[in-house]
Amino acid sequence: MSFKWGSAEAQSITIDGVSLECASWGTSPDKAPTIVLLHEGLGCVAMWKDFPQKLAIKTGFGVFAYSRAGYGGSDPVTLPRPIDYMLLEAKNTLPNILDQIGFQRGILFGHSDGATIAACYSASVSDQRIRGLILMAPHFFTEEMGLSAIVKAKAAYDAGDLKNRLAKYHKNVDIAFRGWNDVWLDPKFKDMNVADCIYHWRIPVLAIQGQEDQYGTLAQIDEIEARIYSPLDVAILKQCAHAPHFEQPQKTLKVIVDFTATLERLEHEQVVTAGV
Repeated sequence: MSFKWGSAEAQSITIDGVSLECASWGTSPDKAPTIVLLHEGLGCVAMWKDFPQKLAIKTGFGVFAYSRAGYGGSDPVTLPRPIDYMLLEAKNTLPNILDQIGFQRGILFGHSDGATIAACYSASVSDQRIRGLILMAPHFFTEEMGLSAIVKAKAAYDAGDLKNRLAKYHKNVDIAFRGWNDVWLDPKFKDMNVADCIYHWRIPVLAIQGQEDQYGTLAQIDEIEARIYSPLDVAILKQCAHAPHFEQPQKTLKVIVDFTATLERLEHEQVVTAGV
């Protein structure tokens, strides 16, 4: 099945023989910048709900989302996942996806695990098409409180209703959950730290964090501020945990719209200057 831009209905693209569920909203890449959404550790296309459509309407950008292998309606993966699965996604899969959808210029927008993937991509792959990063609830290193929350998630999956709730979105629900949970609770994963990637960014960044995020503290944002060389906007949202786009949707959309508008203004100024 060939990818058709602008259909919010789930489609699929094939990367290295693996079928990945995907969907798109709004304007195609040849007519406007594109926001590429990278989901959290238990997310998928459907779990973004109506957020991509709102993004497309409010920003005027096209929006694209896909479910990583093992999630949503995408093909399964073999477990256990490698410890560096987020870096591998950034280096091996994401470049092919951008090429296949005709990506020309725009933003990588990552949530949680997706933010780590976006951060690693921008540091390890030379891609001048990426004009900005939006990192929502990012994690560059593990924290004890975050690992404790992941232990609680395991209990909720094994003995609570979490498995049933996730099964509505993932055709291989055990692979989706175990592929995330088992890696994060692997003793070797405690040493995970990709903060050095921050030094290599050369594009504007928007970091969004809920003040009550159960998976990461403001130390993650402090790490960005301590290492970054490129322009940075930070939005710390009160009464908000790990999902700002659902818990504080209006404030989250506003900071994103302001950020994208600034990027477009800078893009236009550069074009005008180049033409003088």
